[in-house]
Amino acid sequence: MNYYLSIIPFLGAVEAGLFGQLPYEIEILPPEEQKDDFCYSVKDCWSRMPKLMDDWKAFFEYLLSTEHKAVSSASLSSFKLDDALGLMWKAHTSSIAYALPMFHDSLKYLSDPEANFGEDWADAVDFIAATHFKTDLLTTNNFQAFLPQRMLVEGDVLPSISDFSPEQNKVLVSLRVLHKVNKITGGLLLKVWQKAMSTEAGRRIGRELIEGLPSSPKLELLDLIEI
Repeated sequence: MNYYLSIIPFLGAVEAGLFGQLPYEIEILPPEEQKDDFCYSVKDCWSRMPKLMDDWKAFFEYLLSTEHKAVSSASLSSFKLDDALGLMWKAHTSSIAYALPMFHDSLKYLSDPEANFGEDWADAVDFIAATHFKTDLLTTNNFQAFLPQRMLVEGDVLPSISDFSPEQNKVLVSLRVLHKVNKITGGLLLKVWQKAMSTEAGRRIGRELIEGLPSSPKLELLDLIEI
């Protein structure tokens, strides 16, 4: 999964011209196993996953276009963070949507709690992305403190994992509930959320809800839901 969230963005940046005109073609060395699950050059990736490459290229092209405008006008007014985050999250969710089915069978090698968390988190990213959640270092660092600091193992039972903080347990419970409800509704919950996040004002409220999730006393009610 991480390959599609690191190497594909890198190759998209190369294609967008982020590194200028390179005198050579970049090619990633293939792994010893599962070679067919990955692509290794801009040309190779474009032929196999054009939409995914196009999404990442569009993000980096936007950054480059606003940079050039800023240089020419001595102003940063052409750059809109909300637009940049929208393009970044679109590409990010495209990477997950492409890779998740490919590696779904690999979940059997994980413990049930860890496999469940992987699916829950992949689903939650779509909700987070709809808010154009800010990914600066400070925000990301603060938010990650409420996610597991280790892999989940058999015997980890929510919401009472002893070496996790109450906030971490709450977040994991909410992710599990979110995934289940969205699945039961056939994805309707996500569609309603995305509709609500279709304006900048809506996205701002959505981000505030997510940022307040770990400390919200209302989440205590989720402890009563049978997982």
